[in-house]
Amino acid sequence: MIRFENVTVTYADTGESTLRGVDFTVPEGELVLLVGPSGVGKSTLLNAVSGLVPHFTGGTLRGRVTVDGRDTRTHKPRELADVVGTVGQDPLAHFVTDTVEDELAYGMESLGLAPSVMRRRVEETLDLLGLAPLRDRPIATLSGGQQQRVAIGSVLTPHPKVLVLDEPTSALDPAAAEEVLAVLQRLVHDLGTTVLMAEHRLERVVQYADRVALLSAPGAPVLLGPPADVMAVSPVHPPVVALGRLAGWDPLPLSVRDARRRAGGLRDRLAVAGCPPPAPRTDGGTGHPATPARERSAPRRPGRDAPEAPSGVRAALSRLLRRGSAAAGGEAAPPVRGEAAAPAGGCGGTQYPHDDHDVPGSGAEPRQNPPAGHPVARARGLAVRRGRVEALRGVGLDVRAGETVALMGRNGAGKSTLLGALVGMVEPAGGSVLVGGRVPHRTPPRELIRHVGLVPQEPRDLLYADTVAAECAAADADAGAEPGACRALVSELLPGVPDGTHPRDLSEGQRLALALSVVLTARPALLLLDEPTRGLDYAAKARLAGVLAGLAADGHAIVMATHDVELAAELAHRVVILADGEVVADGPTHEVVVSSPAFAPQVAKVLAPQPWLTVSQVEAAL
Repeated sequence: MIRFENVTVTYADTGESTLRGVDFTVPEGELVLLVGPSGVGKSTLLNAVSGLVPHFTGGTLRGRVTVDGRDTRTHKPRELADVVGTVGQDPLAHFVTDTVEDELAYGMESLGLAPSVMRRRVEETLDLLGLAPLRDRPIATLSGGQQQRVAIGSVLTPHPKVLVLDEPTSALDPAAAEEVLAVLQRLVHDLGTTVLMAEHRLERVVQYADRVALLSAPGAPVLLGPPADVMAVSPVHPPVVALGRLAGWDPLPLSVRDARRRAGGLRDRLAVAGCPPPAPRTDGGTGHPATPARERSAPRRPGRDAPEAPSGVRAALSRLLRRGSAAAGGEAAPPVRGEAAAPAGGCGGTQYPHDDHDVPGSGAEPRQNPPAGHPVARARGLAVRRGRVEALRGVGLDVRAGETVALMGRNGAGKSTLLGALVGMVEPAGGSVLVGGRVPHRTPPRELIRHVGLVPQEPRDLLYADTVAAECAAADADAGAEPGACRALVSELLPGVPDGTHPRDLSEGQRLALALSVVLTARPALLLLDEPTRGLDYAAKARLAGVLAGLAADGHAIVMATHDVELAAELAHRVVILADGEVVADGPTHEVVVSSPAFAPQVAKVLAPQPWLTVSQVEAAL
C-alpha cells in the first residue's frame, strides 16, 4: 500500500539530508509505528506519504514514494486526498470550519459524497470518538485534547485507505487515547485500513503495532521489524520495555499484561529489598514543602530522588536568582524545617508539619523565591464560566514554594482553565484567586510576570519575534532583567542554536525550551506548564524533568497540567485530579496515581501492590 524506494529528502537550508536511502514497504491492512528521537525526520517521512513533501514544504525528494500505486512526485496532496488521510502535530492547523459537526463533514463534502452517506458517517464518528456531546460546539472553545479528537475524526469520515498520523494521542487523556487507538485497531482489522503513525508516548501504542519502523538518527536507514525485536535495540522505548531490559526478560514485554505475567520473581526480589528509600527533602531539611491542614502533605514519592538538573542550567538559574536577590539587597530566605513524622501503613509515604501562613507578597515585588513550604498561590471556591459551559466549580487549591503539582483529568476537565485563572487570563465568575498576594486578572502584566509565568500547550503562542535573539531581547525588556539574561538560559537549554534561528524552525522540544527560558527570565515564583511533554521524546522529557526538579529545589513552585502519567510519577510531589470542573482527588503522587487504573504509570501497574512507580526506583533497589 505504501512503498518507499531509496528516498532521500534534502532541504535547501540544511547541509545534510533529513532522510537518506529510505527503503521499506507497508502492506495493506497493517498498523506500522514510526519511532525515533526528536528531530530525526519522522514528520518528513510521514509528509512524504501525503505528498506534502515536497509539494508544500519544499526541498528536494529523490527516489520514489507510492501510495496505492500513485506516485507522490506526480500527484499533489489534493490528488491523494481520497486515498490518504493526514493528521499533523498541530490540530488547529487542520481545521477549516467553525463547529465540530461541520468539520467532520467537510472532507466528505470536498470529495462529493452523497448527503445521506455524509450524515451516517458523521453520526458513526461522533459515537466512535465520544464527540456526540460536542457536535454543535465551536472548535475554538474546545480543549486541546478535544480538538485532537475532532481532527482525527475529520480524516476518518471519508474512509481513506491510508491514515498518516503524527503524534495522534499527544494531547489526549489516557482513556481518550485508548478509545482512539481502539478505533484505529478496528479500522485495521475489520476494514483493512493501512495506518502509519509516529508517536513518542510508546507506552500507549507499541502493543497495538503490527511492525515498528525505527529511525534512529537523521539520514540513518530505517529498521523495520516486529515490535519486540525493534524495542530490544531502540534508543527510545516505553517504561515496560526498560523494566524488561532491567529484569533480563526475553522476549521483552510490550504491554502491562505481558510484564505482570513475568514479574513474580522481580516482585520477590523487591520484597526482600523492602520499601523504596525516602527521597531527599526539597526544603533544606529532611522533608518536603508542607500543605495546609485540610490537605494531606505532598512529599516526593518514596524511593525517587529528585533528578538533578544539568549543572549549567542550575548555574544559569542560580545566577538569575542571585542577581534578583542582590538587587533587592536581601539574603537567601531560611528554609522551612520540621521533623518527619512516621506514617501509619509501612510504605505509604511521609507526612510533615504544616503551616498556615497567608500567601505572601502583598507589598513589594519579590526579587527572590519565597522560603520552601510557604504559600505561593491559593484558590478558594473558584468558579469559571466559558459561555454556557461551567468550566470550574468550587475549586480549592494551595501551591507552595518548592512544590511540584500535577493537574490531571480527562480532556475538558478544566485543567487549562485553572492555569488560565492562576495567570490572570481568565476572570473568575465566583470565588477568589491569589498569586503572590495579588489578584491575577487585576494585576498589570508587567508586574504579574514577576510572580507567575505560563508556558502554554503551544509554545509558539508565546513566541512572536523572527529570531531567537529578538525573543530573548524582548523577554529581557519585559522582565526588567539585565541584557543577556534570557540568552544565558537559552544557551544552557538549547546549546548550539544560533541567534538568527527563527522559532518556527525549531523542533517542538526546542520551542518548549525557548518558551521556558522566556518565562524564567522574569524569575516567577510560580511556573505553570500546560502539557509540557507534548511532542517530546523520552530523552527530551528526562532533560525537562531534570530542569523542573532543579527549579523546584531552587524554591520555584510548579503546576503542570499533563496527561503524561509517567512524568507525574517521575516528578510530581502531589497530584490533583479534576473532573467536570471539580477537584475529585488531591494528595501525594504515590497514593493518587496507584489507586487509579487510568493514571497509574506502567511500573506501578506491573508491580502492584508494591509501591514502586518508576524504573529508576527499581534499578536503585536492585
